[in-house]
Amino acid sequence: MNIGIIGLGDMGKVYARAFAKAGYSVCGCDLPQNREVLEADLNPIGVKLMDDGKQVARVSDLLIYSVEAELMEQVIAQSCDAIKYGAIVAGQTSVKHPEIELFDKYLPADVQIITFHAMHGGGFEPAGQKLILIRYRATDDAYQRMLDLFVAIGSDLVELADYHEHDQIVADTQAVTHVGFESMGTAWAASGFFPWENASYLGGIDNVKILITLRIFSYKAHVYAGLAILNPYARQQVRRYAQSESELFKLMIQEDEATLRERLYKARDFVFHESRKPIMLNDAVMDEFAFHGNQGERKPNSHLSVLSMVDAWYHLGVNPYDNLIGQTPPFRLRLGIAEYLFKNDDLLEESIQTALYDKSIRGDDLEFHSAVREWASIINYGDIEGYKKHFNQVQSFFSDRLAEAQKQSADMIRRLMKP
Repeated sequence: MNIGIIGLGDMGKVYARAFAKAGYSVCGCDLPQNREVLEADLNPIGVKLMDDGKQVARVSDLLIYSVEAELMEQVIAQSCDAIKYGAIVAGQTSVKHPEIELFDKYLPADVQIITFHAMHGGGFEPAGQKLILIRYRATDDAYQRMLDLFVAIGSDLVELADYHEHDQIVADTQAVTHVGFESMGTAWAASGFFPWENASYLGGIDNVKILITLRIFSYKAHVYAGLAILNPYARQQVRRYAQSESELFKLMIQEDEATLRERLYKARDFVFHESRKPIMLNDAVMDEFAFHGNQGERKPNSHLSVLSMVDAWYHLGVNPYDNLIGQTPPFRLRLGIAEYLFKNDDLLEESIQTALYDKSIRGDDLEFHSAVREWASIINYGDIEGYKKHFNQVQSFFSDRLAEAQKQSADMIRRLMKP
């Protein structure tokens, strides 16, 4: 099977290398200004660079579009006439509604459509990583060839027959997860401090928060913008997260202990009842990953970002453990720290008391509250450019620490996600 990839950015390159290593014939293209660097990188492993998408489409038994979601229509329209008769076509975008609509609009009726979504970033090899495969329009033979391909590169496959189900899962596992971490980063940047230099952010859960936040800001804004804004299910879930955060914050500043405790315990009993297999994050590993040498005595933290997520799951009626079939490392770790907090009575009680009565953390919670509102508004308005600008502004605040954080977070993910 000849495989062609249009778009050789971070994810396109990762899969080009994996397919070539597995013995497949691979070709691809990208923007002209990137060709020289890509040839030096990919030619030695047998990936052939071509001039444009038409040339790639003409020779490919499997054609993969690996471009930004907002550019998909332009790129498909330019290359669709050259697609081989009976070829398989796939997309690598993280939201499948707009992708499938474009395939229906532009692709010939004889083309097989079997799309996929790799649930990891460009810093990981595909082997052992979750990959969702979605059969939309295909013969049994074509679908088997796709299965064989991803088995050959070692993907941990999840098969879905419905792209609607995919987008619902992704809204929870990615869109809302990212908003929570992005809001933390935005709050820290607005306050003008690095969290690893603040005693309120020392210790296990906060080590995970810091590293995953910085990991997200080490990638490109367009990835997260598309996930949040183009997914029809994401806005509802982001809106609910913002509402949960706002309502909890009001109870905190009103010092309404009885109502806050009752609400959080209801959410705990819904999400973390005992029939669900726990993730069980390792205390020692979480404590080990103290970013940038942050050491000292831990101060209690309200963990408002985590309380809000569990409250939102409760009000949405979402079982996050069901969504582990499409998990990403940030989602699994976010669910893991929520489980760690809510299943530890002493830690949950400390969080409630701190949220209600510790004025030293109140300023940080106010900044987080404002940040959640900002992100929810941008997503609700469908403002992709605004999303990117907001993201890049925060990214620049942490820019000197992102490379180190990406390496440390990758190590932490590998350690904490071991079965």
